[in-house]
Amino acid sequence: MPIDESRTFTPVRIAVLTVSDTRGLAEDRSGDTLVARLEAAGHLLADRVILRDDADAIVDQLDRWIDDTQVDCVITTGGTGVTGRDVTPEAVERVADKMIPGFGELFRWLSYQTIGTSTVQSRACACVARGTYIFALPGSTGAVKDAWDGILKDQLDSRHRPCNFVELMPRLMER
Repeated sequence: MPIDESRTFTPVRIAVLTVSDTRGLAEDRSGDTLVARLEAAGHLLADRVILRDDADAIVDQLDRWIDDTQVDCVITTGGTGVTGRDVTPEAVERVADKMIPGFGELFRWLSYQTIGTSTVQSRACACVARGTYIFALPGSTGAVKDAWDGILKDQLDSRHRPCNFVELMPRLMER
């Protein structure tokens, strides 16, 4: 996908949420991978939090970031599977104004190239919530790499053509 070098790069302020019952900051390889990639791309880490698989706690954290003018985008890792404790998509849906179904569809197509049919176990999703983008990724480093390298790196780059999520940010709250 083409990057138009004549356009100005606009850094996005991104909050990272890792959802896990077992990981702390020292073991959060997927969060580390995401932070390294977003910073290498020129974006700003607005905040980083690790929470257990608890839908109410996830919603509370998402609400805080959605209402924070210093956060443009939230990317979560973990909790998108099909087990009983995987509740991230449900939490995202609770705060969503508009779902972005193409994100999950494209993620699973990209992931299929890497892990085959196991990708059907992912409920990766995305939405716009009160003017803030939220992208929910599986908790593996491979999934983070697939999502960032295959979708988010370009869509969060204001120079990406023919269009990108960044150029839509000023219009997300239109009614």
